[in-house]
Amino acid sequence: MHAARLDGFLADRDAWQASQCSIAKAMDVVGTRSAMLILREAYYGTTRFDDFARRVGITEAVAAARLRELTAEGLFARRPYKKPGQRTRYEYILTEKGRDLLPAVLALMQWGDKYLQGERGGPLGLSDDATGDPVRVEVRSTEREVPLEELRLTPNFTEEQARRAMRRTDPANR
Repeated sequence: MHAARLDGFLADRDAWQASQCSIAKAMDVVGTRSAMLILREAYYGTTRFDDFARRVGITEAVAAARLRELTAEGLFARRPYKKPGQRTRYEYILTEKGRDLLPAVLALMQWGDKYLQGERGGPLGLSDDATGDPVRVEVRSTEREVPLEELRLTPNFTEEQARRAMRRTDPANR
């Protein structure tokens, strides 16, 4: 079997529902192509609105909408700047919340390099600036890389809390 191990009452997949799924909540925030590419550009050093729109290849309207959403979610902070003789504008600076998404974005890049780019791999490499060593994203314990079939999921809620949540989300119980 090539799946994670579900512990306790989680093993009975019908006893609970992923109604508060963190993956679903994260996708609500960054689940568009333009949002992910804006984050990519921010990791590469882009901060200004016009540069995001140009580098991502999206319209100003889409860039404005995504930057507004990502800022409202706390991934970016707006910081004013003013060029001489021009009006005040804003640049977008990654917050800790935005920087903490880096492993997820790099994991997508790593997957795309392996499965979508052919034998040559992706156009960019990742390396440790201090050592030059290659960098990769992996699922780890403190001791080792953990493959999917050795990953264990444990509940952060009680079985009763799971039953109550299922009753609230089941249309038959409304």
